[in-house]
Amino acid sequence: MTSIRRWLLGWLIAGLAVSALTAGYGIFHTARDEASELFDFELRTVAESLPANISTTDTILQSKPDFEGLSEDRLFIEVWDQAGGSVYRSLGGIDLARFPAGLRTIEHDEYHWRVYGVQQGSRFVQIAQPISVRENLALRLALRTLAPLALFFPVIIAIVLIVVGRGLAPLAEISRALTTRSFDSLEPLHLDAATPLEIRPLVNALNDLLHRLDVASQTQRTFVADAAHELRSPLAALKLQLQSAERDGSLIGNKTTFERIEGRLNRLIHLVHQLLTLAREEAQIGAHFQSVSLRRLCERVVADFSLLAEEKQIDLGLECASTAQADDTYKASVEPAGIEVLLSNLIDNAIRYTPRGGKVDVILTREAGTISVCVSDSGPGIPDGERERVFDRFYRSAGTKEQGSGLGLAIALKIAQRHHASLQMQNNLEQPGLRVTLVGLRVEKPSLP
Repeated sequence: MTSIRRWLLGWLIAGLAVSALTAGYGIFHTARDEASELFDFELRTVAESLPANISTTDTILQSKPDFEGLSEDRLFIEVWDQAGGSVYRSLGGIDLARFPAGLRTIEHDEYHWRVYGVQQGSRFVQIAQPISVRENLALRLALRTLAPLALFFPVIIAIVLIVVGRGLAPLAEISRALTTRSFDSLEPLHLDAATPLEIRPLVNALNDLLHRLDVASQTQRTFVADAAHELRSPLAALKLQLQSAERDGSLIGNKTTFERIEGRLNRLIHLVHQLLTLAREEAQIGAHFQSVSLRRLCERVVADFSLLAEEKQIDLGLECASTAQADDTYKASVEPAGIEVLLSNLIDNAIRYTPRGGKVDVILTREAGTISVCVSDSGPGIPDGERERVFDRFYRSAGTKEQGSGLGLAIALKIAQRHHASLQMQNNLEQPGLRVTLVGLRVEKPSLP
């Protein structure tokens, strides 16, 4: 996968390294040329400053020196008289031929020499110096010049890392802004004065895409809401007419037929109601949280389903677990209407799938600054392989005989996500049944006096 950061850092650091090597090569050659000029001037100066009475008596014969270790001030001097005889040598063990006057570079005994000769009256003076002396001096000068650059190179790399990181920071901010959004938030990204010009086309394109998605999503939600709303009234009227016809005997048929028709009509009415609820939940742009007593809210929802539970002879109750005080109301920051719809769907499902004479419990639990609401039943439960799919719209487990729309858990999940909470589902361990728990509702912090 291509990375802009790695691409920029790689090329910038490689460019700096090549530039540093090129600069070092140029500095070395410049230092070598300057050292050569300096030593050539030294050769002339030494030749012209030799005393006129120098003779062989001043010569100290030595063995052949090791020129690998010569320093820049070591010279080989030889003087010839008018007859061509050597009258002076500064070092022994060296036999250089006499060359014409002037500067030149020669090779002798695997060494390269820089030789300068000059005719001074009746004598000829020749001074030679190994080229290696000049190379060593040029290398030392280059290293001394490049040493500060080598020490500064890590600082340059750190500056490059900081600059590239700061340059790509707007992209990271856009990524964080999109990542932290909820899945149903389609609001445009905001541009400010600090947004770079190069990023603005990308932000504008993203905003255009978000706007088109918002329009399409709103159109879909409006269609579903309108369709559900338009269907609900005719279906309710049809049910009333069917019941009226059954009472006055205007429709001929047995009781079983009427019950079947009424059951399917009730199922259709429930489906339309769930579609309308789902459309309303999806149309929510933002949640309006407020401090609510979950205990009282649960008591109200349980009371609403008490008649349906009594009809099936189901024991429906509310339990408060792990409470520090008997009058604890379990206050939380929630959206009351949404939590009521969520609990209604969970309790309705539990009553539908719990056999006659069973039990459904609503359990409130407080722990670590959050409140959990659990709906536990004594029904058949859900197979492990289907727990993830039951939150899909219109999904119903194979072999289910109970009537339903397949939208209750999808609506509950939508509301839980809007509250930044989660729905957990698991079968009871010690007895048959299912537990669906809303986890992560934030406890309302008490206000300071």
